[in-house]
Amino acid sequence: MRAIKIILLMAAGVLMFSSVSAGPLTNFQGGINLLLGFPQGDFKDEINKTGVGIGGEFIYSPGNSLFGIGASLGFMVYGHETRSEPFSYTIPNVFVDVTTDNNIFLGHLLVRIQPKLGPIRPYGEGLIGMNYLYTKTSIKDQGDIGETIASSTDFEDAVFSYGVGGGMMVQLYSGDPTGGKLWRLMLDLRMRYIIGGEAEYLKEGSITFEDLNVYYDVSKSKTDLMTAHIGLAFEF
Repeated sequence: MRAIKIILLMAAGVLMFSSVSAGPLTNFQGGINLLLGFPQGDFKDEINKTGVGIGGEFIYSPGNSLFGIGASLGFMVYGHETRSEPFSYTIPNVFVDVTTDNNIFLGHLLVRIQPKLGPIRPYGEGLIGMNYLYTKTSIKDQGDIGETIASSTDFEDAVFSYGVGGGMMVQLYSGDPTGGKLWRLMLDLRMRYIIGGEAEYLKEGSITFEDLNVYYDVSKSKTDLMTAHIGLAFEF
């Protein structure tokens, strides 16, 4: 819970930067970022590994309002296994790579509070949405391109999630106003704490084989995550 308190303090700090000067303002904000996920609590007991992926969001903030609404999406891989197998029992001299990925998709609606102007702009946000966990196995050619031959979803589950976040944007470039409009490019640094419901899922080593049969060792826990983001935001 200490992480939540820190994020809330960061959000409160937005009010210190909330004065809006006269001048052209932007209404839309989009971003893309590198995403790291750190399992928390019971989820960490099951998966003591950092997830790596990509995220993005799009936000609308009308006029000179400090508040914006939008959507945030993220995708992370928290487990990966690859093994070499014969293409079939009738073609034992041709091998393929069998790859299993354990993934999390994060989809949330968000409300963000952030000053409109300034070279450094802190912000706080609240989120509500879902965590979707799924494990997918693919057969790929062992050549340089590694073209996927076939794939199948082994296991999946989706649960409700919500959270808070805080961060700051540092202006890198500002385009000249044209007709009262402006665009900006900013460095975006952010932390979030996502409280996820109880889900069933697979992890590395959960799939085993015996006598041509497949066995799944299913894990079950809450899916709390702390996420770190670094990326670029574009306002227009």
